[in-house]
Parts: sequence; structure tokens; C-alpha cells
Amino acid sequence: MIVKKMSEVFQSKGIEVNLFRMEQSRPEDLDLGHTIGIAFPVACQSTYPLVWNFIRSFPTSTGTEVFMVDTLQAFSGAIVGPLKRALKKKGYVAIGAKEIIMPNSYYPKKISKDKNARKVSKGLGKAQNFANAIVDGNSRWLRVPMLSDAFYWLVSRPKTWEVIADTGKKFEIDRDECNGCGICEKLCPVGNISINDFPRFGGGCQSCMRCISFCPEAAIFLPDKEDYQTYTAVKAKELILK
Repeated sequence: MIVKKMSEVFQSKGIEVNLFRMEQSRPEDLDLGHTIGIAFPVACQSTYPLVWNFIRSFPTSTGTEVFMVDTLQAFSGAIVGPLKRALKKKGYVAIGAKEIIMPNSYYPKKISKDKNARKVSKGLGKAQNFANAIVDGNSRWLRVPMLSDAFYWLVSRPKTWEVIADTGKKFEIDRDECNGCGICEKLCPVGNISINDFPRFGGGCQSCMRCISFCPEAAIFLPDKEDYQTYTAVKAKELILK
């Protein structure tokens, strides 16, 4: 939703926009002759290994402008600074960073449609303002070196994600509800799900929650999260890889 809003602003000002999905793209194919925007969700106050691995594989640049926008439930702490440092080391010029609070999609206990609608409206407004600031040359990318770098070391280490990814090994399938549609397999950004009558999960889960959130039959669940409610802001067809 945030990316679409920013794209609309850019296009309204005559700026051509091309959108690519990280899980479909190769960093070496980036066109360094144009400004690059990176958009992703926050996870564990950082972001998923999928995202970090993609960005770390960026080719060396000689001054390509880049901006970032992320969505989060409350705060991050291990994104803005470390990402700016990583990109600068590769020769990119960091022109703007924005973190936008949006509704929680990670095990919400209770969902308030009105509250979520207000968050979405406010978030889209911030996205519009950020896009305008980028066009006008007024965007900024700040970082707090010692704090953000220390936090990054704590939450972005492989060992940390091994613990988080263990969640994916606990998913269970309600076979009475699952209709074998395969949406979860198509949505998984790391190819961790295969369908053999019912979904089977491999060992590469990064707990992005797509499979649970978008299952049309609510057939995927965690035994200790039976009161979990699902929240989705877009349709599954908007995320399924072509």
C-alpha cells in the first residue's frame, strides 16, 4: 500500500516508476543510472534475512541515489543506520529514509477495524509527504551510529534468526479446512512451502506470516496461537509471483 501511494505521487509529477519484487529480482540487474527505492517490512526490530541478503548483494555504485521506506508496528532500531552505512560503503548516496507505522499483522490478539483504518490513512499520508520530499530534495536519512549499530548486531545475527525461524517448523495444517489451493506455496517468498495433498514446510521459514495471513480457509496455524486473528491489507493475487 505504501509503495503504491509513493508510486502515484512520483507518476503524478512525471517521474517514471518501475516496481520489482525482491524475491523475483537479482541485485546485479539493478539499473544504477536511476534512483533506487527499497521498501520492506520491519521484523524483530530489523528485517528479514531475505531483505538483508538482497541489499548486501547490491553491485558497487559511483553515486546512485537510493531511498528506503519500511512499515512497522511500533519501532525498529536496527534498520535505518545500519542500512545507510551498508549502502554508503558500496558507493550509494542515501537521500531519504522513512519508517511508517501500519497495522500489526504478526499475531494480533484483537483487531479494531476503525483503529487500523486510521493507521492506514495516516500511513498513506506520510508516504505521500515522503515521496513529495524526495522529489523536492528535502528528504533526509538520519542515523544514530552507536545505538543503531549495537542494536543491529543484537537482532540481525544469524543465530537470532535461527530462533525466529524455528516458528515455521511448528506450523500445523487443519486438514479438514485446507482445500489444497496452493496459495501459501505461491506466496512464500523463500520457497519454503510445497504442496503434496497438503502444505509441507521446509526448514527455511523466515516467519513473514504470508501463509497464515492469506490462507482463505484459515487452515494454517500455530497450536499455541489459537486466538490469533489475521490481518491483510491487500489481496493475495497482488503478491503471488507470476
